Amino acid sequence: QVQLVESGGGLVQTGGSLRLSCAAATDTFSIYAMGWFRQAPGKEREFVATINPTGGRTAYVDSVRGRFTISRDNAKNTVSLQMNSLRPEDTAVYYCAAAFGNLPTTELLYRSWGRGTQVTVSS
Repeated sequence: QVQLVESGGGLVQTGGSLRLSCAAATDTFSIYAMGWFRQAPGKEREFVATINPTGGRTAYVDSVRGRFTISRDNAKNTVSLQMNSLRPEDTAVYYCAAAFGNLPTTELLYRSWGRGTQVTVSS
C-alpha cells in the first residue's frame, strides 16, 4: 500500500537520546494514522506510539510515556520518534507503520510496515 523506510537507529549509552525517522512513499500520507512498534529478539512485537492523521493527537505505551515523542510532517511525508532517557530495555528493532484509523494501538489495524531500524542501548 505505502512504502515505509526507517532510519536513525544506532548504539547509545543509558540516558542518551536518538531520533528515528520514517519516510513514506505515497501521495496520500495525510489520510493515514502512523505508529511505531518495536521487537527485541525472543519477544513479541509491541506497540510504542501512534499519531493521528493530522498530527494533533498522540498515544504511547506506559513504559515510554514522558520519554518518547512521536511527531509527523505531512508536507514531507515523514514521521519521527524522539527517544530520550534511553534504557537498556528499549533495545529493539523499531518499525514504523501506517494504518487507517485515528489512534490505533494494535498491529492488526496497520496495513503497511517498514523493514525496521536497530536501536541498542548499552549499560
